[in-house]
Amino acid sequence: MSKIISSFVVVAIFVLSSCTLNKAKINNDLKKHFDSAQVTGSFSLLNNQSGNITVYNMELDTQRFSPATTFDIINTLVGIETGVIVDDKMVVKWDGHQRADSNWNKDLNLKEAFQTGATPYFQSIATSVGKDKMQFWLDSLQYGNKKIGATIDSFWLNNQLRISPDEQVGLMFQLYFDKLPFSKYAQQIVRKMMLAEDNTLYQFAYKTGSGWDEKGNAIGWVVGWVEENRHVYFFTTFVQSPNKNIDMKTIQFNITKNILSEMGFFKGEM
Repeated sequence: MSKIISSFVVVAIFVLSSCTLNKAKINNDLKKHFDSAQVTGSFSLLNNQSGNITVYNMELDTQRFSPATTFDIINTLVGIETGVIVDDKMVVKWDGHQRADSNWNKDLNLKEAFQTGATPYFQSIATSVGKDKMQFWLDSLQYGNKKIGATIDSFWLNNQLRISPDEQVGLMFQLYFDKLPFSKYAQQIVRKMMLAEDNTLYQFAYKTGSGWDEKGNAIGWVVGWVEENRHVYFFTTFVQSPNKNIDMKTIQFNITKNILSEMGFFKGEM
């Protein structure tokens, strides 16, 4: 994976949240992708080569929401750094409870849990890490509002912890370039698990997440990057809907793929 970076982009990303309003190009044409799915949401894209930022729906892009299972990224990094996770083959035994997602009703290794968003696996990891150590890492990362609350095994799911879409873009940048305060080994493992499509035209890496906001709306995330011709672009899609029966996993991914395709990605031409 190429590591092409310019110094002005490094400076820009660390003040991403504060400069987005001034630097971003607003693209309201992307609204149609959300409208067609009967949802609201936001999309942001950072072009690492130029430093340009494209945003749809700045209001949502700068609001904080539960990270849902996109926090599996941080749970994994913290787990590895603290020794709770040994490697991507480490297995957590199934507790025997039947869950709606049949993919979770078995023993899972880290890679399987990460790619299926297996909440019980990461609840076990967070519990083993403990509240004090987890708080240390949230503070070190300056991750969103940095709040854990009373429950170490669900704070990233119950709206205690919140992060904004534009902060998620900054996190993706730092993860890609080994800029997070974790070992390169830990960051490399996460990047490898996020890489979903890898061919001669492009690399497409992402992590999804879905859950609920404090008002009971369904929310969904897709965070990651696309790399073509040694140029990398970081993105975040956020989706919100009052429909509790929505197929959020499908909708959030389709919106992301459609937007990126419209922008010209996945052809090896960017």
